[in-house]
Amino acid sequence: MKRSHQETSVEESHSMGKKLEDDNMDNMDEFLSVLGYKVRSSDMADVAQKLEHLEMVLSNDDVLISNALNDTVHYNPSDLSNWAETMLSELNHYPDLDPNPMFNPTPDDDECCSTTNSSSSKRTRRLGPWCDSVTTESTRPVVIPAVDSQETGVRLVQALVACAEAVQRENLILADALVKRVGSLAATQAGAMGKVAAFFAEALARRIYRIHPPSVIDPSFEEILQMHFYESCPYLKFAHFTANQAILEAVATARGVHVIDLGINQGMQWPALMQALALRPGGSPTFRLTGVGGGGVGELGWKLAQLAKAIGVEFEFRGLTVERLTDLEPEMFEIRPESETVVVNSVFELHRVLARPGSIEKLLETVKAVRPSIVTVVEQEANHNGVVFLERFNEALHYYSSLFDSLEDGVLIPSRDRVMSEVYLGRQILNVVAAEGDDRVERHETLEQWRKRLGSAGFDPVSLGSDAFKQASLLLALSGGGDGYRVEENDGSLMLAWQTKPLIAASAWRVSDVAAEWRR
Repeated sequence: MKRSHQETSVEESHSMGKKLEDDNMDNMDEFLSVLGYKVRSSDMADVAQKLEHLEMVLSNDDVLISNALNDTVHYNPSDLSNWAETMLSELNHYPDLDPNPMFNPTPDDDECCSTTNSSSSKRTRRLGPWCDSVTTESTRPVVIPAVDSQETGVRLVQALVACAEAVQRENLILADALVKRVGSLAATQAGAMGKVAAFFAEALARRIYRIHPPSVIDPSFEEILQMHFYESCPYLKFAHFTANQAILEAVATARGVHVIDLGINQGMQWPALMQALALRPGGSPTFRLTGVGGGGVGELGWKLAQLAKAIGVEFEFRGLTVERLTDLEPEMFEIRPESETVVVNSVFELHRVLARPGSIEKLLETVKAVRPSIVTVVEQEANHNGVVFLERFNEALHYYSSLFDSLEDGVLIPSRDRVMSEVYLGRQILNVVAAEGDDRVERHETLEQWRKRLGSAGFDPVSLGSDAFKQASLLLALSGGGDGYRVEENDGSLMLAWQTKPLIAASAWRVSDVAAEWRR
């Protein structure tokens, strides 16, 4: 059965990915599986070469005329390797074709289905991926299968990885040729894969040509992008909800609460916490919020104060503006230990401090000095802080392909929110791949890595508990995030996963007894 580009929908890719999971096909390439392509990791290079050979064979007029196929060629997209091999066998492909798939020429799209006339025959040339037939005067029509976008997907992944390898080896001539191929392939690939590949192509190009992304990003624009990301998918909602649950348990009996938010942004986390405090049996505690943020932090404080007044919460706000989190000092927070329980909150902020040696240790010392009852930490579940570029690139490719796939699956997401969310993630990709040194601030680390860092700094983990797990799962169901999301428990911490890949990790910490005793 012939398949068109349009028929390869996101829904189909999603269903194929679920089938792979159900069948426990653990030997399938993880990145391609996320995007709906069923290819064994060990077959990747072979499949790419076969598909490239097949494309060249199908572009050859004489081969098409001399090799009649059956009326219908059944194309099984779940088995690209065997399908390509069968096609090549039937077409008697020439073994002397260039075995390097990266440098085989691809016919121009505007030549697709062009017609040539001769005195002996009238025929349709099969030059592009969407033509599906060839006719001659002496034979019946011969059906040629349309090349599915999944073939482009395999070649695209191969070209991306090959380009990153060339960058790793500092072979800039090869990298230049490959990044151009990646760009052209990404432009023809629909859906999540084409979008994420386009951002990685731009990032590779910036690294190759030394055009690094600007190190200074307008904070207000970044906050706008984050708001759209908040509306598009449940990642930030999960982060805020899980952190708030841990905070509410830690201050259950406190008469005064002081939250220090290391990255307040648009303050989207705090209205829900304030409402929960207002409903607490016995009355609301006083609530003081110190927010580290940009120039608009004062206006945000006014809005939160209006909400607090409306719901009957005694509220005090103070905004702090610093160039770096390491510029914070304990005395800036005006701690009142006799009347307030202190909480420190960080959502997607700690990894940015890792760009400078010694900075994370300095920040954690400042956090310990204010003697918080609890420290809530939410970070991306990824390792983008390795020193080896190729390893970092491959990890980022897997991670962001899952994020983009989850956005693509959200059929109810308004287009504006989706586009702005893709830009939000795309800026991270550019930083992870193209920047280095102090400019590379998106230095995500895994939960295990943060456990080691926080443990070494004198913090003990606090279990988020089964109630937090159940409530986070309920929130996910109510938010309509889609069937692909799931909450996972990991040794007292919670993770939000898309399909089988954890993407966000939420954890809670307290100053260890030894460290607290030493400070006294």
